[in-house]
Amino acid sequence: MRTEYLKHVDTVDDSELRLLMDQYGNEVWKYAYILTRNREQAKDIAQEVFIKAHYNIHTFRGQSTIKTWLLAITRNLSLNYLSSGYFRKILLFGNMKTPQSAPSAETAFLDEQSASEVWGIIMKLSHKLREVLVLDLEHELSVQETAKLLNLPEGTVKSRLHRARKEVENQLKGWVQ
Repeated sequence: MRTEYLKHVDTVDDSELRLLMDQYGNEVWKYAYILTRNREQAKDIAQEVFIKAHYNIHTFRGQSTIKTWLLAITRNLSLNYLSSGYFRKILLFGNMKTPQSAPSAETAFLDEQSASEVWGIIMKLSHKLREVLVLDLEHELSVQETAKLLNLPEGTVKSRLHRARKEVENQLKGWVQ
């Protein structure tokens, strides 16, 4: 979907919104989940992101990609959720689980287990390190896009990425030994 034209529009119709949801919905949900660690809340946030995008498309001016703009909305809504009184009263800690599928062979099972264990390590990283690593690995944002989204200097993003990768690498080395 070409989204360049979106910086020149004031509204999007339902079919255009559906295209945005189809293209970016999964990434928005994953990012919300990484930030909140709550599947249901991530679902609610993802829905709210697209509602906000629908009503506020006129604020998109193409200074970033539409993906980065949507992830910025996701981040703001997620952080609002995390700072809410409701969240502080009810601590929700969940482990990220991969979707259930019947492995066809032992290799598929081992691959799934390894991926699940790596995500377990990533989810245990500090919020700052986890966020930049997920934006890099899962959402494939550049250092520049991540810096803009998080309102950080590029050097800080690079440093956090390096530390996050090093922590994951050290944890993985512990398994091999």
